[in-house]
Amino acid sequence: MKNVKHILVTGGAGFIGAHLVERLLNDGKSVVVIDDFSTGSPENLSAVKSNSRLRIVQSKISACAELPELAANAEFIFHLAATVGVELVVKSALHVLEASFNETQILLRAAAKNSTPLLLTSTSEVYGKSAKPEFSEDDDLLIGPPGQSRWSYACSKLTDEFLALAYAREKNLPVIIARLFNTVGPRQTGRYGMVLPRFIAAARSGEPLKVFGDGAQSRCFCLVHDVVEALVRLQNYPAARGEIFNIGGTEEISILELAQLVVATLGSKSKIELIPYDQAYPPSPKGFGATGVPGFDDMRRRKPRMEKLERFVKFHPRTTLREIIRLTAG
Repeated sequence: MKNVKHILVTGGAGFIGAHLVERLLNDGKSVVVIDDFSTGSPENLSAVKSNSRLRIVQSKISACAELPELAANAEFIFHLAATVGVELVVKSALHVLEASFNETQILLRAAAKNSTPLLLTSTSEVYGKSAKPEFSEDDDLLIGPPGQSRWSYACSKLTDEFLALAYAREKNLPVIIARLFNTVGPRQTGRYGMVLPRFIAAARSGEPLKVFGDGAQSRCFCLVHDVVEALVRLQNYPAARGEIFNIGGTEEISILELAQLVVATLGSKSKIELIPYDQAYPPSPKGFGATGVPGFDDMRRRKPRMEKLERFVKFHPRTTLREIIRLTAG
């Protein structure tokens, strides 16, 4: 694949990345994946691993000796490599912060040398503790205190956004930022705390579905295939460069109601248990600016406004939550 134009996907063996890679290959593209398999898995790419237009480079971005050439020969870069999952973020904030900023900076520097267009996937976490009923891309952001490691992920992705936009302004790098809201679907694992696959696994095995807190916190879920469609449309729309977009569902549901819907949809006999946050997540260490402060602080609502994405690329997710549960359960 040397000297052949391709699309570069970092984190391409992850849950979202692998679905994106499959879509790009189906569209006739040549794809190079860079992934160190720290949270992604080769199994996610098992259906396409023999495709002659796919090349997988097992490496961190920062350790990839071929990165300058791969970035130079890319027609587009999707940057999805990131630490994922609330549990992993809470347990290893140092890894989250170092990996995110360092890897993103190195990739942006490589892309800027040839002005290779790049889409950075960010997160709804950057909206922080805002109490607004819906979030739009130009809202002010309210992040929690540094003593609560749960906010390290939001800060790392927000720093990535600032860095990417700085490259856009000062290095003329064509950049798009996509803030993803609770992407779910087939092959997603609950290993790192993702709520829907965790609920589905419990419902299937007849075990209790554990809802953290009072269960009144609400979220919107978006099927991974809808997210991939939005990412591809943004890639193919030059006017989107330099902009930030929300990508997510708009069917808001409380986590307690989600657990009930999973049980009903799958015909499970599982019970539902409420688990206090201080039992689900350990308190922050004393002596580090957070004595007595729980190690987890949740957002009560997280609903995206989707008008901007619709206005630019004429796209709005249409998969219902009940259908999302069926598809995720497989």
